[in-house]
Amino acid sequence: MISSFRKLSKSWVAPIIVGLIALSFVIVGTTDFLGGGSRSGPVIKAGSREVSQTDYRRIVDQQLQNYREQSGQSVTMQDLVAQGGHIQILDGLAETEGFFAWAWRAGLRPGAELIAQQIREFPVFFNQITGQFDRAQYAQALAAQNLTEAQFEQEIRDQLAANHYGAALYAGLRVPRIYGAALAAQALHTRDGSWFVVTPAMAGETPAPTEEQLQAFLTENADQLRQPEFRTISLVVFGPAPDAAPPSVTDAQIQERFEFRRDSLSQPETRTFTTLTARDAETAAAVAAALRAGQSPAQVAEANDIQPVEYDNRPRSAVTDPAVAAAAFGMQAGQVSDPVASGLGQTVIQLRAVTPGQAATLENSREAIVAELREEAVRGATYNSVERFEQSRQDGGSLAEAVEAAGARIIDLPPFTEDGRLPNGQPLNAPQPVLRNAFTLEEGGESDVIDAGQGQYFVVRVNEVRAATMPELDEVRDFLTQRWMQRETSRRLAALTDQLAGRIRGGESIAEVAASVNAQLTTRTGLQQTEDVQEQVGQGVLRGLFSQGADQVFTGQQDQGSFVIGRVDRVRAPVATLAAPVAEQARPRLTMQLAEALGQDARAAASRAIEPRTWPERALNALGIDPSQAPTAPVAEQE
Repeated sequence: MISSFRKLSKSWVAPIIVGLIALSFVIVGTTDFLGGGSRSGPVIKAGSREVSQTDYRRIVDQQLQNYREQSGQSVTMQDLVAQGGHIQILDGLAETEGFFAWAWRAGLRPGAELIAQQIREFPVFFNQITGQFDRAQYAQALAAQNLTEAQFEQEIRDQLAANHYGAALYAGLRVPRIYGAALAAQALHTRDGSWFVVTPAMAGETPAPTEEQLQAFLTENADQLRQPEFRTISLVVFGPAPDAAPPSVTDAQIQERFEFRRDSLSQPETRTFTTLTARDAETAAAVAAALRAGQSPAQVAEANDIQPVEYDNRPRSAVTDPAVAAAAFGMQAGQVSDPVASGLGQTVIQLRAVTPGQAATLENSREAIVAELREEAVRGATYNSVERFEQSRQDGGSLAEAVEAAGARIIDLPPFTEDGRLPNGQPLNAPQPVLRNAFTLEEGGESDVIDAGQGQYFVVRVNEVRAATMPELDEVRDFLTQRWMQRETSRRLAALTDQLAGRIRGGESIAEVAASVNAQLTTRTGLQQTEDVQEQVGQGVLRGLFSQGADQVFTGQQDQGSFVIGRVDRVRAPVATLAAPVAEQARPRLTMQLAEALGQDARAAASRAIEPRTWPERALNALGIDPSQAPTAPVAEQE
């Protein structure tokens, strides 16, 4: 949904909703879930909101596709249903719809101008050349996501309501000071301790493994040692070679394309202005008078309880209200308009700046036009090459004959695994569709023409399949011997550490125990749990000192191949004058964490107040699965 439109625009770097805190996203989760039209047989009904079977199927398909792209796994709809995933989506949708139904009933209803303002934040809806809002491009982008304008605007309305709800919830929370004080005490208190390090030399030399031990170790680590399946393929590549000269473009072609694109290549005039919309003409007249008297839009807006809307360097096409656009682009810089009857009420406009448009010239557009024409020529030639290849194959030609007829190239790739790794572990630079097809064919099999997107077409022929194999013991003997001895040394060292720690717990002094193994005893006072201290004493020491109480013995791994044994000698409370500022600084973060937890509960409670209803059988029908033949989802274990 909204996140999908972000991906469509390469220049999109700003948040979807500008200026609203991110807390609300935690409270309501993603707002891709919207109520569909009022169709018969909905899968969810929450108050006046419904999710139709069509919308439910669209949402599940989107979730499934997202998972496939992220995981690289070919998960089917039947797999999702078998794991109960369709019910989880259904329940999540029901809670979301219930929350939004409650929010509407409670009065959280963002206005039309706020909706329009958010739509203007999507560059994908604007012509990249002219910078103008393109109604056809807007409809096309929505259609690509199977959305209507009404659905998309409803989704934005829901998201704004969710953000406002979250902001209000956060603004009313503040944790007690004792919460921050507890954190400050934990962060600033100090400890005294004594410790020594147990090294491998203290545990004695580890004997080499026997043949039986190595064989058992090989079997034990079979999953890690097994060589994966490798495949080698020949790849038919369509299109010009990397070192081929670019297609020629004539001056006549450049001139013709320029004339066709002249308007879109030109820079339109843009204007910077502020609109203030009042409910009645009397208020609007007072707003206009105050602006002309020198008051700022912010002052006038606050005095009249109006939300100002800023237009920064926007072309006329980006102003969605025709009346406001006509007035704003008919004024002089510095002017304040009379009240305009807009779609939202009586609107007053203050025009601050005018940036003149710039007509395109053949000279400054030539480079872009030449690149565009060459790209079209390459795409056309590539497509023609694909057609000649397919025709040759249909006529009974061999792969080599079809490649020659198409003017394509054959590239032999080195062996690679299903996840696209070479024998040395490095990734293979090949499109994902090529890798997927290579592991769906039998040895000697050939794929159909693969459309990899962006004008790239390939054909895969699998030359060799090397099955996954276990190495022989002699092939990995040295490696296994080293790993086995490392493991056994670690076990012997851990046993010695436990024995020495037991003596200290039994009443012997830590100094005597350290001396018995010729270890150096270290004693430090006033240690804090900081990165600097960790670098000085080691992670094992710091973790042990701050995980036990006074007079307690601790053990742990100090670094690779050694252990530490220590004792907490004393715990000192922090200085109050130092802890107080830290405690106060921690309160906002603690408040945020509390708001996140409270928000989740509040969302669920709001939804329960609406009592949304779901129809699981209709959900299965929407997914094309007969409820009587649906796989049985696994039953969750009871705690």
